[in-house]
Amino acid sequence: MPRLTSAERERAIGRLEAGDTPEAVAATFQCHISTIYRLLQRFVITGSTADVERSGRPRVTTPRQDRHIFRSHVAHPFRTAAETARTVIGTHQAPISRQTASRRLRFRGLRNCRPARGPILIVRHRQARLHWAQGFLNWNNVRWQNVLFSDENRFCIDHADGRVRV
Repeated sequence: MPRLTSAERERAIGRLEAGDTPEAVAATFQCHISTIYRLLQRFVITGSTADVERSGRPRVTTPRQDRHIFRSHVAHPFRTAAETARTVIGTHQAPISRQTASRRLRFRGLRNCRPARGPILIVRHRQARLHWAQGFLNWNNVRWQNVLFSDENRFCIDHADGRVRV
């Protein structure tokens, strides 16, 4: 159920003061009757329909900073949330956390990249890989046609006639 805007709250109070029942006002604004009763109670106590200040931790970023986080990830889709967090200064002049940047992206429908973890290659490993690859440097197409490339996972090869070979 949507919240009432400030203009709708003012109109609802006006209709109540004009003599409409809370049930009729709730039906007009398509909200629950308890919403109208709470609005009337707030108006009687405070004399205003404005939202009251709520408790809780204040947000670390402003809406403008949230847009900056979103736009930077659209421009650099492989940037991690930690890298973005280091570039944004929060509202209290402190850098925001990685979790905050990740939450802001998720709210806008984006997912941040997680850094890839791979084996640490020392110089000897790189030299061994290079030596192995250089052994295949002079292979022609006939020799490569006899090789089945696999990543050790099961995979399907579809035929043009619809048969599937596993």
